[in-house]
Amino acid sequence: MLLHSKTIATACVLSLTLGLAAPAQALGKKERNVLMGIAAVAVVGAIINNDRKSKAEAAPQRHPHRAPAYQPHKPQYTPPKAHIPRHKTGRVIGNAAPYGSGLYDTAAARVFNNYSYRERVKIQRRLARAGFYNSTIDGSFGPGTYQAVYQYARRSGNQNALGSVVGARQIYRALLG
Repeated sequence: MLLHSKTIATACVLSLTLGLAAPAQALGKKERNVLMGIAAVAVVGAIINNDRKSKAEAAPQRHPHRAPAYQPHKPQYTPPKAHIPRHKTGRVIGNAAPYGSGLYDTAAARVFNNYSYRERVKIQRRLARAGFYNSTIDGSFGPGTYQAVYQYARRSGNQNALGSVVGARQIYRALLG
């Protein structure tokens, strides 16, 4: 294919040179311009055709009858998502955070979240009146509630009680009292 394109290009160049070599009297100015235009079109066509063929040869060959090579699936671990009940507006309903780690897995948090909403709000109000709680009274257990309960238990001399469910219940009962 490349040889064929080179042959066409060579023929075009030869026709141009032969046209120029002809005596000036044999061909008029118009005839020479027509021959030069034809030769130019042939040369440009040969160059474009050669460029298209070289691009087609360089492109990877696709075989539609071949099945794609097997790619083994690499398994990926996705940790389970904790279900947090939400209102249609997106606000968290009930327990503010899932259990499983940190502050929300303490005995104080588990006992607090076992109380009803009204009792949790009452505990937070009592802690606020005593000067231990400065956050929003929302009935949710978070860092503010934990710090307030801890300070209350410490002032009562029972800060170790928050390490057990029984001790945490005693602290909350005193606040609900």
